[in-house]
Amino acid sequence: MIDAAGLVERATLETGLEDFGETEWREGLDRLVDALNREAALTSLGEEILGGRLGMLLANRLRVVGELTAHPAIGDEQVGGPLCIIGLPRTGTTALSNLVAADPQVRSIRLWESSAPVPPPETATERTDPRIHQAEQGLDLMYEAFPRMRSLHFQSPTGPTECQDLLGMNFRTEHFNGMARVPAYSAWVRDCDMTSTYRFHRQVLQLLQWHCPPRFWHVKTPVHMLALDELRAAYPGSKFLWTHRDPAEVLGSVCSLIAYTRSWVSDEGDAIELGHEQLELWSEAVGRALAFRSRIGEECFADIDFDALQSDPVAAIGSAYDRLGMAFGAGRRPVEDWARAHPPHQHGVHEFALEEFGLDAVTVRNRFALYFERFGIER
Repeated sequence: MIDAAGLVERATLETGLEDFGETEWREGLDRLVDALNREAALTSLGEEILGGRLGMLLANRLRVVGELTAHPAIGDEQVGGPLCIIGLPRTGTTALSNLVAADPQVRSIRLWESSAPVPPPETATERTDPRIHQAEQGLDLMYEAFPRMRSLHFQSPTGPTECQDLLGMNFRTEHFNGMARVPAYSAWVRDCDMTSTYRFHRQVLQLLQWHCPPRFWHVKTPVHMLALDELRAAYPGSKFLWTHRDPAEVLGSVCSLIAYTRSWVSDEGDAIELGHEQLELWSEAVGRALAFRSRIGEECFADIDFDALQSDPVAAIGSAYDRLGMAFGAGRRPVEDWARAHPPHQHGVHEFALEEFGLDAVTVRNRFALYFERFGIER
């Protein structure tokens, strides 16, 4: 069993800190731990893996709040943007994130600083910080233990990462559902108030840019689509890059990835349940994003087709920048260099079957009918 109170106590002992800041994080932690203990059928290794992750998030939250308290000037930092990459998983969001991160005018959440944001990064040492090597060691261990992750979701310690840890430090994110079967927590987190979560998200960006600009950010995760109003409230200047691909081409891949990551922590799994769960989740996320887009208007959005991103990524980004009133400028060459050095399928091809998860193309496409109609997605 995972013990929430024990995790909190160990985090305070590890850091020597006691102030977690705003209190909303505790409800999320308690609900998540309860779901993990009751629903996830965790193995002893699973309890160790997830207990360690939750402990890391608690300790990092304590350190972030400690730094913000010790240096109130961090709260005066102006966060530019951010440019938010959204879209269904497996639609090119990770490739797009890496391409945008290659643009020197844009600041990204790098894996090494997401895992350990304190002490705040410094410009003078951002390429030599010892946390880079620590993150690299962690990735090497993961890929050695779970080799399929190289083709499923390859990362580098200095590359951009999703907002998983930033949302996770408030224990309100659908990411946890990708790590273990937690339907009760997932149902709660989809409709909980995310205001404090995005407020904390913004504070972490302020901390990271404090001594390490630039201050115009890009952030990325598909789960942002579930709470775009709260994101926009925290970041009034946010703009959105939305990637598009036939959902029938991606849902099988999404399920395959989650089935694999859940297998690290549990020996039990229901592929049919997982398929219907993910169909429900992502059709809901797209529906919310469409409604949000209708409310705030088209001027904050640029759309990027998956096939266009694969065939000519630099042109696709240039067109999106133009749409949002951004200048490519000196960023074009490094983006071109990254694209040339990282062709599609560089780390292997992901094999999956939609039918394995009790789904078929017709069912999926019918569920996303409004999405197809709105964007003219090629089937």
